[in-house]
Amino acid sequence: MADTALAPSLPDGVVVIVKHECETCKMIVPVLRDLDGRVALTVFTQDDPEFPGDPVAVHDEDLAISWHHEIETVPTVLRIIDGVEVDRTVGWYRPDWERVTGIVDLGAGLPDMRPGCGSLSVDPDLVDALRVRFGASVLASRRIDIADAEDEMEMMFNRGWTDGLPVVPPTEERVMRMLTGTSRPPSDVVATVPPDLVDITVEKVAIAAVMAGCKPEYLPWVLTAVEAACTDEFNIHGILATTMPVGPVMICSGPGTRKIGMNSGGNVLGQGNRANSTIGRALQLVIRNFGGGRPGEVDRAAHGNPGKVGFCFAENDAESPYGSIAVERGIEPGIDALTLFPGEGPRCVVDQMSREPDSLARTLAACLQTMNHPKLVMGFDAILVMGPEHARVFADAGWGREEILAGIGEHLLRPGSELVRGADGIAEGIPEGFAEVPAVAKFRPGGLLLAYAGGGAGLFSAIIGGWANGAIGSTPVTRAVQY
Repeated sequence: MADTALAPSLPDGVVVIVKHECETCKMIVPVLRDLDGRVALTVFTQDDPEFPGDPVAVHDEDLAISWHHEIETVPTVLRIIDGVEVDRTVGWYRPDWERVTGIVDLGAGLPDMRPGCGSLSVDPDLVDALRVRFGASVLASRRIDIADAEDEMEMMFNRGWTDGLPVVPPTEERVMRMLTGTSRPPSDVVATVPPDLVDITVEKVAIAAVMAGCKPEYLPWVLTAVEAACTDEFNIHGILATTMPVGPVMICSGPGTRKIGMNSGGNVLGQGNRANSTIGRALQLVIRNFGGGRPGEVDRAAHGNPGKVGFCFAENDAESPYGSIAVERGIEPGIDALTLFPGEGPRCVVDQMSREPDSLARTLAACLQTMNHPKLVMGFDAILVMGPEHARVFADAGWGREEILAGIGEHLLRPGSELVRGADGIAEGIPEGFAEVPAVAKFRPGGLLLAYAGGGAGLFSAIIGGWANGAIGSTPVTRAVQY
């Protein structure tokens, strides 16, 4: 039943909603004439005020009746008693019409059943404006008037609302449409966003998602990312303030990634996929526009990287031979989840010759050793995004996640004497006290994350280097997506 608590009242009796452009509505005009005079009948017409003519209809010109009474199909027949809807049917099905109206032998000569048409109140060309007209009170954000001669795109550039690329104007219609992507109330506070420590609501996140170019079905992922970013563990303030070129990297997994069309295959870390590109961008716009994290101000990166516009991708967990990062970090299999990692831009690992796991593990270790600096260890995490062809080398040998990480880790050990400051004529390195340590690991325990993604052709993988880890920097944060 429709919720009519806030709807325009309907008269008692039988109420029928029709439109002229519906062939089924035209077909049942004789039924309406038959009912007229036999029951208390009221007909509302959505489009043509002259239709059906006999009986005379009330023009639902602004679609208020149709909207508030949740009319999705015409014709719709309602029975109203004491102002309350007690029954309804849609389209034309003789037994249902007879049940709702209480009149038998309706529609002699008509087929027993014929489906209806879409109501104008759910027309994609009209629904956004109707949602604002009849539900805009849920939006608390201030409205900004733009002069007729003002270019809205240039206005947003001039006011500093963009990341250097054009953004989508967050009109009321678009924001209301975006909010349909979550069950959370618009006024719910999602997080306190650094560096300005501003409480941000679901509505504000929806505005950023609109500006980034998201679809409504992406909004739960953006909301979850904002919550994860604004934790003490992730330390987005520190990530902004560092002069290193890092930003939030979002690694997504679960069946929802496939439902919303995220890319986990070819060009997975690149351009061309709307969900990947806009979800990561929306998080960055929240930090920039609501938290105040702007380049040249709190954002002090010496070089930055293109991923700071937005860096988001999906793992191919459905085909992964070793699961996903989210499951490894405690999320149940089959649950939509994301992990935020403080990362820099990706770099390619090429090994087209290794067909044995130890050889490939040595290659990956050699490349991982160079992350940040070959002599700096334990202070930085990394993500290894392994492509399917490299992963197959390990899978064919029966190596799972633990064996892969252990095999790579074995070749990441170096004597402290090679890593201390001054060794090999390089001033950079770890303190002199490590000179006598026989084997020092490149990464802290759990500091190397393993993802499975990329195109099926090409013996390549990718490495995403991290920022300072732990209490002095940032810890990756994993969250189940909340819808």
